[in-house]
Order: sequence, then structure tokens, then C-alpha cells
Amino acid sequence: MADVKNPHTKKRIDSASSTSSTSTSSSLLSLSFNLGDSRRRACSVSSSSSQDTMSTQDTADTAMSSLQEEENAYFSSNPPPKALAQHSAAAQAFITEHAASGRRVVLITSGGTTVPLEKQTVRFIDNFSAGTRGATSAEYFLESGYAVIFLHRQFSLLPYSRHYSHSTDCFLDFMSEDASTGNVVVNPLHQQKMQRVLRKYNAARDRNMLLMLPFVTITDYLHELRAITRLMRPLGPRGLLYLAAAVSDFFVPPERMAEHKIQSTDAVKNMKQSQPQSQPADEAQTQGPTTITTEKRDTAAHPAEEFDNFDSSPAVPRSKRLIVDLDPVPKFLKNLVDGWAPEGMIVSFKLETDPEILVHKAKYSLARYQHHLVIGNLLTTRKWEVVFVAPGMEDNWIRVPLNRRKKTATGVESLVGASDSRYASGTGADDETRENVSPPANKPMDPSSLPEGEPEVEIESLIIPAVQELHDRHVRAVESRKS
Repeated sequence: MADVKNPHTKKRIDSASSTSSTSTSSSLLSLSFNLGDSRRRACSVSSSSSQDTMSTQDTADTAMSSLQEEENAYFSSNPPPKALAQHSAAAQAFITEHAASGRRVVLITSGGTTVPLEKQTVRFIDNFSAGTRGATSAEYFLESGYAVIFLHRQFSLLPYSRHYSHSTDCFLDFMSEDASTGNVVVNPLHQQKMQRVLRKYNAARDRNMLLMLPFVTITDYLHELRAITRLMRPLGPRGLLYLAAAVSDFFVPPERMAEHKIQSTDAVKNMKQSQPQSQPADEAQTQGPTTITTEKRDTAAHPAEEFDNFDSSPAVPRSKRLIVDLDPVPKFLKNLVDGWAPEGMIVSFKLETDPEILVHKAKYSLARYQHHLVIGNLLTTRKWEVVFVAPGMEDNWIRVPLNRRKKTATGVESLVGASDSRYASGTGADDETRENVSPPANKPMDPSSLPEGEPEVEIESLIIPAVQELHDRHVRAVESRKS
């Protein structure tokens, strides 16, 4: 197993507490999203007449040209990560080895992308993703015989080590010291599971079945994704792209990005004003994508509305605001489908919080990008159920049975699932309860019906075999068209 480290680790500083907006303070973070989109979108048109066919082809060619222009503009103006060449070489060797043996290769993207607000990054926008779905899926793909390229957010969960790296228990609690020898040993309570995980990890490493490549920013991610998917072209339909990363929808273009840390006080501004080359004293200070402004307020009405930022003298007024101007990240999934990996099977994910729009958004994505599968999931039930949305197929809900959970409210493990089994079997529960436990086949679960604790079965153990079945069909379909 190969693990390529990113040599440029960015320091993460959580500034949420200093930028959050409250109803009692006029100090706020304002995010401005430029949603205007002049890009042309392709549409699918079918016609029996040759004239309409030519018109459709012209439209498709124009749309493809537009997509290519957008791709070239983004990648030429957003510098690649410094480790891209190293990562590409490692991926090329890995793909070549497994292609020669006829093995299927899956590229799994995992974890969240950051949006830097400065070139020398201190502050950035992030999301909640820890990479659980991607890291867990990687293990089940490996068990199914796939070679795995794991493109992950640096320091997010990794296959196998995920069982301990983000555990609620300290890793040291899994070990103890042998009093007689002084050797460090595994706690007997955890020995069996650790041995099982270690054996699987060693098998993947010894057979060179897992290549791990890190990214940090949204730009890092897109450069890496394009480079690796292009390298997977020789795999044809045996290549699978499983896009589970939580990708940022908005970013700060480099030409509008501040070079240095965005200042929250007037200390530096006042220093520069005392110098001959200083900028004119005004009420607005532009710093790359941000504008620091000071509003005039009625000091009589708000006599105590100021705070001390340690390095500011006098104290900073509460009326100070930080405005961040963000552009939408170009959507490159269509480029991936048509150009980067035209024969590979492509799986994307759609996470929503509103159950009423989940399937609609998944179908919209499928129609817009013309790929092979969208896996929809809701934030509150994502560990219990997902929905497969694929062309020409009925929506397929994949669920963990509610009587399969890890913990009980009493803490007695022998009673795991006992109460839920009664509901599922119809004993000890009224009709309303049974309806909540067994949701309609074509609708999301009611989160309030879920039992306490997490599922005993990882839903990825159900997702991956279903994806593999669709991949089998994809391979057969592509090969039959060639024959």
C-alpha cells in the first residue's frame, strides 16, 4: 500500500466564533454569492429528421466547446498543488500495475474541501465532513477485489485506521503495559477486533491494493481529480469513480484573494497611515476578497458596544463587518463524463437535509450530467438509508434494518435490538409504531422513528455490493457495444 503525503500542510484555524452573526451584535460575517451564470448548458434532444439531428449535434458541439473553455479558464487561473506531479506518477504506476492484471480500479474521493480566504492561509471555509462514507466504502471495495485509489482530505478518516483515529475513546485506552515485561500490549477487550482490522490492512498493503493521495483545498481536489481520472482512461469500463467527497460549491478566485491574514482591527491600517506611502484614511479597507467596513452608530444608544481584540488600541467598535465575496465553483461532472473518463462508471452523491427534495435533486443531477448513478442521502438518516437513482431504473432505497444497532439504552449488549424486534414482528407495538418502524418503500425514513445508538451493520456493507452489481452491468454493456 502506498501513502503519498502532501508536503504543504495548511494550518487550520477555526474562526467561526469571531465571524458568527447574532441578533444582539452588529458585528457579522456576510457571504456574498455571485450566482449569475452566463454559461451555456447542454440539453438532450432527439429527432427523426436529419435537420433536427444536425441542429442537435451543433448544439452539443457548442455546449461541449463552452465546457472546455470553462475548464481551461479555471485550471489555467487556479494553480495546481505542488504535489500534483508526484501524485500523478504514483497513480500512473498503480493503475498500470492493476490494469495489466485485469483488476478493476475504483477512485474514491472522500472528506471535505476547504475554501481559503488568504493565499497564506489562516482562515478558510470548511464543512462538517470527516470522510466516514469514503473511508468505510474503501474497505468494502477492497474486500470485493477492487484496487482502490483513495483521494482524501488530509487528516480525514482513512481506511482501517478509522476504527481508532476518531474513536470517542483515546487510542491509548486500547493498549496497556505488561507489568512483568514492561512491553506495550493490546487491551484484551479490544484484541480480537484490532487483530481483524490489522490483518485486512496488512493484506491491502502487501498486495499494493490501496493508494492514498491527500488534498486540502477545492482547487487541489479538482486538479487531482482531473489528473487521476484521465489516467484511468485505459481501464475503460473497468474503471469506477465513486465521488463521495463533500465538494465546496463556492470559492474565492485567486485574483481576489488576500495575500496575508485578513486583519480584524485597525492596528495595521493606523500604522500604514503614519507612513508617507500609506493609503488615504477612509472607512473601508479592501483585503482581497474581503472588505472591512465600519458603520456609523449612535454611540449614545450603544455606549458599551466595543470589544478589545488585544492588539487594537483603542477597542474595536462592534459595528465592524467582514464581507466575503464568493464565486460558484464550476461544475466539472459533465466534463468528467464526456472527456476525462468517457467509459468509466461514475457514481456521485447527493446530501440534503429536506426529505421532500432529495429524490428530485438526485434525478435533476442525473439528467443534467448524464452519468450512471446518484446515491442520495439525508443528513439525519445517512447511516441508516440511502436511495439509488439510476437511468431506466426504479428508485431503490437501501436500508439497515432498525433492529440492527450497536448500543441499547440500558447498555446491556445482549439486549441489542430486542425492543425493535418486537416492533418489527408486530408484538408489543401498536399499528402506528409499526408504521414508523417500517417506512414506505419509496419514501425516506422518519428520523424520529430511529432507535437510539448507531446501526450494528455499516450501511456501506450494503451499498458496495449494490454498486458492484451495477458496475457489472456497465462493463457488460460497454463491451457488448464494442463487439
